[in-house]
Amino acid sequence: MDVVISNSDPKPIYKQITDQIKNQIITGVLQPGDVLPSMRVLAKELRISVITTKRAYAELEHDGFVETVGGKGCFVAAKNREFLREEYLRKVEESLQTAVDIAKRGGITLDEMNEMLSLLYGQDN
Repeated sequence: MDVVISNSDPKPIYKQITDQIKNQIITGVLQPGDVLPSMRVLAKELRISVITTKRAYAELEHDGFVETVGGKGCFVAAKNREFLREEYLRKVEESLQTAVDIAKRGGITLDEMNEMLSLLYGQDN
């Protein structure tokens, strides 16, 4: 598992950790059943407080991405495909909203946006 903390990122450290782990789960880098490093090990590797890693893991568990098994550790939860798809849709929607806001400020039309999206998606008709 690869997590990188950035001091220039305005997001809190625990949020940077949760976002990166969620992304690794969604993209298949981390598979159901994979064990995550212990909170202490992750804190030591990232040189942060154990309290911060505990908060990140608690959020991941609350959101259904990981399961904690007493005495054994924290594991990537077995998720159904529909839940993962919903998470992808949410991320795409957020990104598209940002793009739409920028387009409106720049006077870019919906037709131009559709053309760009088609080109980017690889379906230029």
